[in-house]
Order: sequence, then structure tokens, then C-alpha cells
Amino acid sequence: MKEVVFYYDFSSPYAYLGATQIERVAAAEGARVVWRPILVGALFNQIGTPNVPLDQFPGAKRAYMLRDLMHWASHWGVELRWPSRFPMRTVAPLRLALAVEAAGGDIAEVSRRIFAAYWVEDRDIADPHVLRDFGAVTELEGLEAPAIKAALRKNTDEAIAAGVCGVPSFRVREHLFWGQDRLPLVARTLAGWDPPT
Repeated sequence: MKEVVFYYDFSSPYAYLGATQIERVAAAEGARVVWRPILVGALFNQIGTPNVPLDQFPGAKRAYMLRDLMHWASHWGVELRWPSRFPMRTVAPLRLALAVEAAGGDIAEVSRRIFAAYWVEDRDIADPHVLRDFGAVTELEGLEAPAIKAALRKNTDEAIAAGVCGVPSFRVREHLFWGQDRLPLVARTLAGWDPPT
């Protein structure tokens, strides 16, 4: 079956927007989505990008980006509210998504719920009490498990090796696309297009 690998971190508003659309895009082309949570801060450290790129933007670019987010949210017909806590430390929710998957749960569903908790409901997704809404107690207790830590490192290393430079990123075969606004290119590639390299 055709597939698209979706690299994401809950800290990114654009990744949130991508998460609201990627299943629809893939389904239209008869493809499945492989949800790959990564620690984007570790990726940024590896490739030499500031941990919070927004902080480095000049005022006009920052203001434009915030408007752009709202334009895209309106375009996709989804809610988005800038959170009162930004940036957010996302190690725990990323590990929780992986723990849910390891326990046989639906990583896509729990990831969408965590994204919405942060980018719509303004909840503190680093708070263990909040995380209990998204996973069983046994899963929360397993967030320090070596296998879960290793899975997050492995996903992040895989993203770096694939050439990911930010989230959301989507990989179809050997082709990589960065940004939720690249979803039309993802769809076209799933349909059989081979983008020039």
C-alpha cells in the first residue's frame, strides 16, 4: 500500500495544521499515514537552526507568520488559538504518543487530541495531569522506559538522515516535503508524480 511518513512535533502550529489534513489527503490517494513523532529541538540542534525560529524573526515577519497561520486555519476550516505557553516542552507528550502506539493504541488519534489540546484548548501538554487525559496511567508511568526514549531518538535520527529541516515534513518514497502548505505536492506524489530532484 502507498504510504506517507508524517514527521511532527506538538510544538509546531504548522504541524498541528498538517495533522488536521494529512489523513484526508492520504485517503484520497489510497495511501496510509505513518505517524512519526520527533523531537524537533534535537533536530534543530543537529542542523544548526535556532530552537525557536520565531524568536529570531524580525517583527514584520513574525506578524506575517501569525496572520499566515490564521489564514491557513480558516482555509482548512479548523480552529487555532495561539497558546498562552509558548514554546512548549514536548518530550513527555511525544513519548506518550509512542507509548500509546507501543501498547497497541492509535497514535494518530492520540496525536490529534494532543495537538488540539495545545493549539485549540490552550492546555499545558507538558503537565502529567493533563497527559492523563490521553493515555492510561500505565502508559504515563512508561514514559521513562528505555524503549520509549529510544523510539523517540530513533525517529529523530531517521528524520535527520532523511533531510528533514523542520515540521511538519512528509516523505513519499524518496521525496521529502516540508510544510503543511506542501500537501498538494504530497497528494500529487502519492498519485504517481515524480518531482524533479
